[in-house]
Amino acid sequence: MSTEKKLYAYVRQEIVPLGQAHLHVSDLAIQRGYGVFDYFRISEGRPLFLEEYLARFYESARLMHLPLPLSDEALKAAIYKLVGLNALAVSGMKMILTGGYSDSGYDIVAPNLLLLQQPVTMPVQALQERGLKLITHEYVREFPEVKTINYAMGIRLLQKIREQGADDVLYHHKGIVSELPRCNFFLVRQDGTVVTPAHGMLQGVTRKHVLELATKRYPAVEATVTLDDIRQASEAFLTSTTKRILPVVQVDDMVIGAGKPGAVTRQLLEDLVRFEESHHQNQVPGE
Repeated sequence: MSTEKKLYAYVRQEIVPLGQAHLHVSDLAIQRGYGVFDYFRISEGRPLFLEEYLARFYESARLMHLPLPLSDEALKAAIYKLVGLNALAVSGMKMILTGGYSDSGYDIVAPNLLLLQQPVTMPVQALQERGLKLITHEYVREFPEVKTINYAMGIRLLQKIREQGADDVLYHHKGIVSELPRCNFFLVRQDGTVVTPAHGMLQGVTRKHVLELATKRYPAVEATVTLDDIRQASEAFLTSTTKRILPVVQVDDMVIGAGKPGAVTRQLLEDLVRFEESHHQNQVPGE
């Protein structure tokens, strides 16, 4: 997390220089990997879709029995204060809520809240033109509806991904596809229908926006997606906060469609960029 610019972080109700942002070893995030987080982008001091990301953060915290130490208003005030201090043109902010400093190393106590802001780089054009190769792995996250800090499987698979010359991994269970470690998955059927898995994955904010945008141009549904559906698809792509939309041209040995990014994927990316720009322009800084 090194950077030339001096950055600040929010840790346990204090804003401190990033280099001084620490948690005690008794925290359940360290002892047991227990905690939740969320992440949103910031452009020119304006968080994108903050209310939607906060709603998901609050829901993750509720499902994991982690009461936030700040009110909604106080949390937003801390976010904007940190954004003002760091003064980054384009960045991302991670909100982390841990199980707290537990004497037993097991029981939840007073949760600790962290806000970390870092510069972010969006995908280069070369990735849009080339498309991604994915491998598959049979796995379902323990709490797929919760954005937990547990990314053990995704991180463990990084070596396998690199060895196979791939870019990422797509999870499935008995052939039913769910998600990637940090992205949602979409495909385009031969009849032009845009489809994304309906169950077993995190409800991504970008996923939601893309699905809404897709309904304005194409048939679009949430449904069961199988590995066989991928084999028969004309296009596929992934979505996330920092990647927006990236085309997928191969999954394992399955070349998708013509083996290159498709027209539906390109059109939806254009629509998403316009949607984000419109939201940004209509936003009042500090609100």
